Amino acid sequence: MPVIPIATLTDPRIAHYRNMKDRELDRAGRRFIAEGEHLVRRLLASDFETESLLVWERHVAEVLTYTPSEIPIYAVLPALMNEILGLKFHSGLMACGVRKPPSTLDRIIPRNTATLTLAILPETANADNVGSMIRIAAAFGVDALLLGEKSHDPFWRQSVRVSMGTIFSLPIHHSRDLQQDLRRLKTEWGVQLAATVLDPTAEILDTATRPAKLGVLFGNEAQGLDAMWIAACERKITLPMHRGTDSLNVAICAGIFLYHFTRDIAFQTTNRF
Repeated sequence: MPVIPIATLTDPRIAHYRNMKDRELDRAGRRFIAEGEHLVRRLLASDFETESLLVWERHVAEVLTYTPSEIPIYAVLPALMNEILGLKFHSGLMACGVRKPPSTLDRIIPRNTATLTLAILPETANADNVGSMIRIAAAFGVDALLLGEKSHDPFWRQSVRVSMGTIFSLPIHHSRDLQQDLRRLKTEWGVQLAATVLDPTAEILDTATRPAKLGVLFGNEAQGLDAMWIAACERKITLPMHRGTDSLNVAICAGIFLYHFTRDIAFQTTNRF
């Protein structure tokens, strides 16, 4: 395995670490950065390409024990790592990964399956929330996460970090035409779409049952679900709230809804015979 000492920030081999702005990394070759041992290990164990690692010299021996031999490891002194990140408190380990080609519905959503659970974010604009949604969807066994055109890029460094590396295993489709994709899900996959809303006329989550194939739409941070997304759904489901509370953080909301609906699937699967 090549361990390559790096002595200066101007070394072109660490250009992607030196210029870690997410948009620049994307434009420069669909790359992203994973920070910390936990995320780096998950990246290395995934089917994403890892282009290189950047590590404090003191951690090289340990990193060598779990890094494939073909991946270059750039070793730097702590002061240089601090200069790259602009702070002194960090794990001393980063990796540069390469995004996969843009996904399609046909590639990530199986057709020959009895059950299907999808989480759908038409307009979630906050990077932290997208990362949290990825982690929650992965935790509850969601089959895929769909993002609308106005949702935040899931591979920004902040989202990758908040996802705790689950982004490397959860199928994600960042749609270019979510309205069309939703129509396809209904007609080609037989998915029933449910809108999460704050509406006294909607079904109450506690008693809501689910079909075998279900897609749940979650609103954005400011206005919730736009009327056109609600109109695209067959059902509206609500979580009653008290003391004048008019919303929950989208990730908290998703955790409650997805637990309810994936628990139901687990029960049905366990008791199918």
